[in-house]
Amino acid sequence: MPKGKERDAILSGKLYKLSDAISKFVHSGDHIATGGFTTSRKPMAAMNEIIRQGQTDFIVEAGPAGSDWDMMIGAGRVKAYINCYTANPRFSNVSRRFRAAIEEGKLLFEDYSQDAAMMMFHGAALGLSCVPVRMMLGSGMEKEWGISAQQRRQIDKLPNEKFIIQDDPFHPGEKMLLLPTPRLDTAIIHVQMASPDGTCRIYGDPYQDVDLAIAARNTIVTCEELVSNEYIRREPDRNTIPGIAVSAVVHVPYGGHPSQVYGMYDYDKEFYLDYDQAGRTDESFQRFLKEWVYGTKDHEDYLNRLGVTRLTDLKVVPGVGYHVSDEDMAEGETI
Repeated sequence: MPKGKERDAILSGKLYKLSDAISKFVHSGDHIATGGFTTSRKPMAAMNEIIRQGQTDFIVEAGPAGSDWDMMIGAGRVKAYINCYTANPRFSNVSRRFRAAIEEGKLLFEDYSQDAAMMMFHGAALGLSCVPVRMMLGSGMEKEWGISAQQRRQIDKLPNEKFIIQDDPFHPGEKMLLLPTPRLDTAIIHVQMASPDGTCRIYGDPYQDVDLAIAARNTIVTCEELVSNEYIRREPDRNTIPGIAVSAVVHVPYGGHPSQVYGMYDYDKEFYLDYDQAGRTDESFQRFLKEWVYGTKDHEDYLNRLGVTRLTDLKVVPGVGYHVSDEDMAEGETI
């Protein structure tokens, strides 16, 4: 690590410790969203820290969610949940704590198709109050409220209407459905690389993350690699999120575990299997939280509990893009 003025320059900008970023930019009752997709590039270290700190009553725009929001629901931190999909594919077709909360009537929930959710995020990034769509017309998503008008009027973070159907002003006789866009307080995104000024580089599919970062009032970015501002500017065409959209940058190696981070490490199959089993009952899930969240004081403690061998075994093989064993490499079966 450089010393003196050079070190101070590197640590200037928007750098935070994870606990400080969460305490400053995440508050109970926030309208909040996370990046990634089910078991890919989820900001799990940040979610664990939120649970440790105790923020609650979130209004959630979950998009394609996995254990990030399933875990929050199981911990009792979600007040209203707007979502298109919640699962850890290959391990649970529908995440268990999410499903239990729906079946037991404990969660205000509203369902959208993924394309509608992405349109809403993009409209929010553009500063629009609503987006016109056709894909919901005539479907159950149009006809079923999910969160009722009465319930919406009791939550100031939600619009009073789920949607409005009106005549298309440019095509007489045709209808259009207007979806309100979310006004996000906070977005949390995990990326492969970031610099102190907030510039981010995402390898692979960026999913909805760029729109979320631009739309949110505050965006927290956790990153696998922290590089200098000068370094990340050498190849600006490879950068994904501009620094002006980011409030906090936190260097959190393995911050996506157990999800996979493209080009860095694969998902932790055994951890996901254990998570799925733990989610079968509230009692076993609370034991899981006690061991892996409440029982770890911070992300470093969490990694130490996982162990270096387990983490090393998740590293991807260059040219393959995911983890394979030495034996498979020798036999050439996956190349």
